[in-house]
Amino acid sequence: MTAASNRRPNLVLENAPGLTLEGNALKDPSVRTVPVYLPPSYDGIRRFPVIYLLAGFASTGVSFLNYSFGRRTLPEMVEAMICKGEMPETIVVMPDCMTRYGGSQYVDSAATGLYETYLTGELVPFVDSRFMTLADRRHRAIAGKSSGGFGALRLGMRHPDLFSAVACHSGDIGFELCYRPNFPKAARTLEKYGGSISAFFANWESLDKKPGGEFAMLDVMAMAAAYSPDISRPVPENMTLPFNPRTCELVPGVWDRWLEFDPLVMIGQARYLEALGSLSKLYLDCGSQDEYNLQFGHRKFSDLALSSGISHRYEEFPDSHTDTSYRYRVSFPILAAAIAS
Repeated sequence: MTAASNRRPNLVLENAPGLTLEGNALKDPSVRTVPVYLPPSYDGIRRFPVIYLLAGFASTGVSFLNYSFGRRTLPEMVEAMICKGEMPETIVVMPDCMTRYGGSQYVDSAATGLYETYLTGELVPFVDSRFMTLADRRHRAIAGKSSGGFGALRLGMRHPDLFSAVACHSGDIGFELCYRPNFPKAARTLEKYGGSISAFFANWESLDKKPGGEFAMLDVMAMAAAYSPDISRPVPENMTLPFNPRTCELVPGVWDRWLEFDPLVMIGQARYLEALGSLSKLYLDCGSQDEYNLQFGHRKFSDLALSSGISHRYEEFPDSHTDTSYRYRVSFPILAAAIAS
């Protein structure tokens, strides 16, 4: 490692206003703290391409700054790769789209807030006005892991005018396999609270140490708030579950609303295929032992992309779902090269 790669990364914690988040149902803050990594040559004159990096469920932008013994933070990882010549100099923006329910899935929802609109309509222009970016979709990429991978892939499909390269790491693809196994676990937890989401959530919020065995219920609750909101119900019940808590049978109309967000369903629509085809780079990967069965959804998505003539790169690696941030060492050089000036 060169001496230059040991320097402290140039990191700015930006307070980014979100007018579209004002008055959200959960009363979450509208001003968000957004870490922005600036490359070594950033001098306020030269312009750079940008990667937007989306955090997974129950995490947010500042989570990428967490210290862990024996491992670099995300900015340190990027700094080292740039200094060793493994990737072009690139700005990295780490948005905060956290909600009181643990995450937004980066979608617009009446139950949580307009997070897709915030990110694409407010944060991107804000970053372009605040920093020396190459403010063009050719020089802008989006990436993420888990819920962040889902968000990156979906936003790349929905906003090809903003992003020209996408990396999806173990993203939520194939809802039948990645979400449905959680429904019985969530139903058992809900039964402990007399079937009341409010009772469950009040207890969850009151505890300093959250019960790991009840996390599936929080996850399902957050997904329902994102995919099937119901503003006729008060917070924290302002969503419709896609299953009957007593029998765990699917509620067809509600489950269909969820599936509209599934990338496996989206790729079957002409406008999303066209968007994927416009990308300069599409990268996907997943652990072959993913606990949420995401490898199967990724394989199917890759097959559908291949049969539709969508150029992409898909990799599997021998690992599970958790603790795989080292995979950014693979995707970031690919994205950075694709969006370099």
